[in-house]
Amino acid sequence: MDELRGSVGVEAFLSLADTYATEGLFDGQVWVAEGTPGTSPEAVVGFVALADDEVTWLYVDPSCYGRGVGTVLLRHAIAYGGPRVETTVLAGNERALGLYLSEGFVIVETKTGRLAGNEAYAATGHIMERRASQAGNAPGQPVP
Repeated sequence: MDELRGSVGVEAFLSLADTYATEGLFDGQVWVAEGTPGTSPEAVVGFVALADDEVTWLYVDPSCYGRGVGTVLLRHAIAYGGPRVETTVLAGNERALGLYLSEGFVIVETKTGRLAGNEAYAATGHIMERRASQAGNAPGQPVP
């Protein structure tokens, strides 16, 4: 819901159970983060999906914000991506925007259209990309 709060509005929220199939969660690779300090070792605290060199999903349990879970997941996905990895971040999702910018992504275009997965809502998204040369790393190498 935090993704929507600063942009489209929480009324556009649809659960993971309602959207994972139609939005292609398993179309590429998915990695899960488990067990951070303060959680059980088996607790899922976040996940990231990469399909065709696009980070299509990156979510962290709100109780784990600020612990580096998103950074670790994003760096892992980048390591498996090609020399150019892209994503789209909703305008107003400042936490996500900050994460991607801190990891070498740049905004290449901003578009307004229908919200993917819940087309009843209009949304503005920043299309972002990270090129290995922009971040100073070789393709497929994790960001330090």
